[in-house]
Amino acid sequence: MKEMKVNNEKVLIRKAKKSDAKSLIEYLNVIGGESDFLTFGRDQFGRSIEQEEEYIDNSLKKENALFIIAEVNGKVVGNLNFSGGTRQRNAHVGEFGVSILKAYWGNGIGEELIKYLIKWSKNSGLIRKINLRTRTDNTRGISLYKRLGFLEEGVLKRDFLINGEFYDSLQMGLIID
Repeated sequence: MKEMKVNNEKVLIRKAKKSDAKSLIEYLNVIGGESDFLTFGRDQFGRSIEQEEEYIDNSLKKENALFIIAEVNGKVVGNLNFSGGTRQRNAHVGEFGVSILKAYWGNGIGEELIKYLIKWSKNSGLIRKINLRTRTDNTRGISLYKRLGFLEEGVLKRDFLINGEFYDSLQMGLIID
């Protein structure tokens, strides 16, 4: 658990729990409409509360998975989800996604969530590489990832299709040793 201040509000960063499922679904359905950089749009997240509870529960059971949220006054304002590989040969590597409510953009919450993941990965003794992919036009995100040590590894052509238009994505990685 970690705390930070944003606009005189206390932001709590903590592991997700099963009881967060309803507020996470509500949060995810909102942020889907706030940014085209996500893999889903407004109200397109597509999980029921029960499915989200099961997803959170499964994440908590895995040594190579992390699901954390940022909350202000009990309201979810950000989240990060990391999943490692499912087999022995790729359990040491995984990919994450991160999102923040638009009202909280530019306050360092996303950076703190990613730093939490990096620290957790280093302490895990299991995770040796963190991957991510983002649209190539997500300049703010790419700048943050580079600042935190992520390196560009390749471009995936036509990886996203949004409103009839294709977008490339950038594969990035951070080696943990």
